[in-house]
Amino acid sequence: MSSTRLSKLLSFLVDTPNDPFILYALATEYNAINDKEKAYSFYLELTEKHPDYVGTYYHLGKLYEKDSQKEKAIEVFTKGMEVARNKRDMHAFSELQGAFNSASGLDYEDD
Repeated sequence: MSSTRLSKLLSFLVDTPNDPFILYALATEYNAINDKEKAYSFYLELTEKHPDYVGTYYHLGKLYEKDSQKEKAIEVFTKGMEVARNKRDMHAFSELQGAFNSASGLDYEDD
């Protein structure tokens, strides 16, 4: 991760503190450098202030999974599927459903 990119995103946040894309980009940057506390804070801010920002749910759920919080991950994937369905974003719905199935132990292969 580039500290220059993080600095730019933080300056953008000062200018437009409620921009969901900037919040998402910051969460992603912090997640990439394993700063889970800051990643969680930005992802959770997105779910509170911008609950229709579909991309949040997949990455927040995956962060919970990585952090051995499977039940929270499943809750987030479920909420994300609901949001994606309401927005008729079937691509996001499919990705979230796959993540949900995997976290729930429902991903199996046919013989």
